[in-house]
Amino acid sequence: MKTLATMSALLIGAMLASAQTAEELTTQEVFNGKNGAKLLYRQYVPKDLAPDAKIPLVLFLHGAGERGDDNTAQLKHGVGAIIKYSQEKQMPIAMLVPQCPNNQMWVNKPWGATSHHMDKSPTGNLAMVLSLLKEKITSLPIDPNRVYVTGISMGGYGTWEIIQREPTLFAAAIPICGGGDTREAWRIRDLPIWVFHGDADMAVPVERSRAMVTALWGCGGHVYYREYPNMNHDVWTRTYNDREVLDWLFKQKRR
Repeated sequence: MKTLATMSALLIGAMLASAQTAEELTTQEVFNGKNGAKLLYRQYVPKDLAPDAKIPLVLFLHGAGERGDDNTAQLKHGVGAIIKYSQEKQMPIAMLVPQCPNNQMWVNKPWGATSHHMDKSPTGNLAMVLSLLKEKITSLPIDPNRVYVTGISMGGYGTWEIIQREPTLFAAAIPICGGGDTREAWRIRDLPIWVFHGDADMAVPVERSRAMVTALWGCGGHVYYREYPNMNHDVWTRTYNDREVLDWLFKQKRR
């Protein structure tokens, strides 16, 4: 039985850890792709895991405003909220947060278009993300049945595409204000997905999320949809700070 002093120390430790920033909690890493290509990314793995631990992994795909080569800007939205949630729940998780270079995209499609068709092959950046993810699933103490992906705006597009290319790799997905290829919706009909968008979005048309949700409903998909009334592009802050959303995410296991 834990003593009162031990319990107090654990509580204080958790409070101190939750006060740390995402930048302090993550390490800067570089993934070497083919032909000299490199992918900058941040990695979060809690310290002092049990030797036999197998923990969930969250892949986070940032938006256009966080592109660059500083390997830090991609932590601006969402990452800290997800880590804080896991600490408060005393539920160890790992996170991968890659950074897309300036003037490049996870998916080379115009964000303002009302639809698009997925290319035969992913962009070089998204291909490296997939390679990185598969490597980490085996090299880190990851539960392969609890691998999740979420992304915002440009990363919402990336989220839709990565699950359509690798539908059996993930346990669940949360695309926020993104869009995908409705013709390929059948590929992800068995994957639990929760979609978010603001109905007043001026950057990515809300029709993009509506169309994907409708396509998934049409083929028997496991999809939920929350559309925020009178909200513009940033619906991710509200979403990642919603306990109900993250409770749902981490309950999902690969079918």
